[in-house]
Amino acid sequence: MQVVFLSATSVSIELTNNDVYFTKEAYDVFLNDELVIKNHKTNVFSIYKLEPNKPYVIKVEDQTVSFVTPGYSEYLDVSKLGVIADGVTDNTKIIQKIIQQAKKDAYIYFGPGEYWTGPIFLKSNITIELDKGATLFGETDRYKYPILKAQITKPDGTIFEQSSWEGVPADTYASLITGIEVENVKIIGEGIIDENAQKSDWWVNHKIMRGAWRPKGMFLSHCKFIGLQGITIKNTPSWNLHPYFSSYLDFIDIKLESPHDSPNTDGCDPESCSNLNLIGVRFSVGDDCIAIKSGKFEMGMKYRKPTEKMVVRNCYMEHGHGAVVLGSECSGGIKDLTVEKCYFYKTDRGLRIKTRRGRGESMVIDGITFNHIVMDEVRAPLVMNMFYFCDDDGKTPYVWEKEALPVDERTPYLGQFTFKNIVATNTHSSAGFFYGLKEMPIESITLENIKFTYSNEAVPFIPAMMSFLEPQVKTGLQFRNVNQVNISNVSLDGVLGEEVILENVKDYKRD
Repeated sequence: MQVVFLSATSVSIELTNNDVYFTKEAYDVFLNDELVIKNHKTNVFSIYKLEPNKPYVIKVEDQTVSFVTPGYSEYLDVSKLGVIADGVTDNTKIIQKIIQQAKKDAYIYFGPGEYWTGPIFLKSNITIELDKGATLFGETDRYKYPILKAQITKPDGTIFEQSSWEGVPADTYASLITGIEVENVKIIGEGIIDENAQKSDWWVNHKIMRGAWRPKGMFLSHCKFIGLQGITIKNTPSWNLHPYFSSYLDFIDIKLESPHDSPNTDGCDPESCSNLNLIGVRFSVGDDCIAIKSGKFEMGMKYRKPTEKMVVRNCYMEHGHGAVVLGSECSGGIKDLTVEKCYFYKTDRGLRIKTRRGRGESMVIDGITFNHIVMDEVRAPLVMNMFYFCDDDGKTPYVWEKEALPVDERTPYLGQFTFKNIVATNTHSSAGFFYGLKEMPIESITLENIKFTYSNEAVPFIPAMMSFLEPQVKTGLQFRNVNQVNISNVSLDGVLGEEVILENVKDYKRD
């Protein structure tokens, strides 16, 4: 096992076994020889109420790990500094004052209670703890949310990309937790950040911009060395967690929750970010659980900043349109992504890549591996779609045309993809739906050690969001416009019709 997160008062541990999210057997956790967790059943666990500057040893069965907690410069209990936890009093100004006046490496503590607040802006070098029983409730009046300008011109004349909406620079309302150019921040604890969107008008006429675009649950713009541990973020106006041009981010053992029918409430959408770890995160949202992005054409071609060096491991995705999704606003590209030991339950699609003509030549996704995945009741487990019908022109011939169009600066590229050690039970639609462009085929798809089993009560479902595609039920593996397909030790139990359909595939091998 290994330490994956450490603060002055908490630690998160990940078991390094071959289990997928859940452990085969329950286990006990000992801290300095004292039993602190009994019968735990997931690969990631966290311990709180530690003391700063103290050595600890954690033992699980015959495995141990040692660490020393860091210290802090000052301890600030907000209840002793004027913050009122009655769920009614507006605490925005006093919380912001506490943050702004805190010393470097201060520890800010929210004890049990209900804290009503508007948007809070982070500053560098602080730790904030929301203890178990503590809830930050978001202001429901949109007019109390400051507006973040899309771009700011700095004194030296450079353009600072401050805020975006769906891959395009845009004015947005500040999020309940907003960080802009901050670093070395930790937000920890077993408390809840409840954005209260269900009690406001954020989800009403959600496709219409009123004043500015909707806030995210937490927005991190040009930040680095940010850590979230343990907390729950829920009922967000739009995306739960949106890191933007940020790096060195650890999201560990947190929960992201929004109603299944809430609009555009993606779980975590990193955009042009690097060095991210999502470990032990539990998702249940109204859109994609994870959607990896890097801007639309303008931003992608201008900065060519991919989202890269990203790990998604030991996570649980429940409901949502897709579990782990790449795109579609990823014109800066995506690379060096590893997704492993994750469990998907009742998401519409499992591992999903979506793009379209017009995303640009800098939209390069290559060298991606998905390994040790379990899916149950996922309607379409594997989907790669280069005809995704998004945006105002999404249903025009330029996007849906199946014949080859000229390759130019707007043409995206999908490279090599490996899917291995996957078990997908109760599949409804297509086991694997892979559709490249005729003028730019997907380079390579490898499927290895995968078992698909179809539901006895399968319901027809459209596997990919593209024009003129009809619902499918219990269909097999479909490859269209792919240069190389390699299939090894793959079974399909209950498929209707052909197991494998090939169209414009240059090199096909099946063991």
